[in-house]
Amino acid sequence: MTTFTNTAPEPAVQGWFARCEAWLDSKGKCAWIATAVLGFIFFWPVGLALLFYMIWSKQMFSKSSTGASKWSRHSKTAMRSSGNSAFDAYKHDTLNRLEQEQTDFEAFLERLRAAKDKTEFDQFMDERTRPAPDTTDADSAQ
Repeated sequence: MTTFTNTAPEPAVQGWFARCEAWLDSKGKCAWIATAVLGFIFFWPVGLALLFYMIWSKQMFSKSSTGASKWSRHSKTAMRSSGNSAFDAYKHDTLNRLEQEQTDFEAFLERLRAAKDKTEFDQFMDERTRPAPDTTDADSAQ
C-alpha cells in the first residue's frame, strides 16, 4: 500500500530557480524583458508565465535595481584603500567635495523650481485680479 503525501519541491529545483532569478536580477530589468520576449517567441506559455511572474513579483514596476546595485558596487570600490595614503586622502577629499557640490546643486535646483513656481503663481494672480475688458462700451459705439 502506497501513501501519497504532499511534499515540497526538491531543494535542487528551488536552488536552480533561485539562481536563475538572481542572475536575471543582476543583469537588470532588460534581461527580464528579453527573457520574457524569448519565452513568447519559442513557447508562448513560458513567456506568459514570465510576464505574470514579473508583474506578481513587482519586477516590472520597481525602480531600477541595477542602478542601485551598480552604485553600491562602485561606492564599495571607491571606499577601498589603494595602499597609498596620499592618494587615499586625495580621493577622500575629492569625493567629499563632489558630494558637497551635488548637494549644493540639488539645493540650487530646488530654489530655482520654487522661484519659477512663485513667478507663475504671481502671474496667474495678476491675470485673475485684472479687470476684464469692457465689451459693452465697444458694442454701443458701433
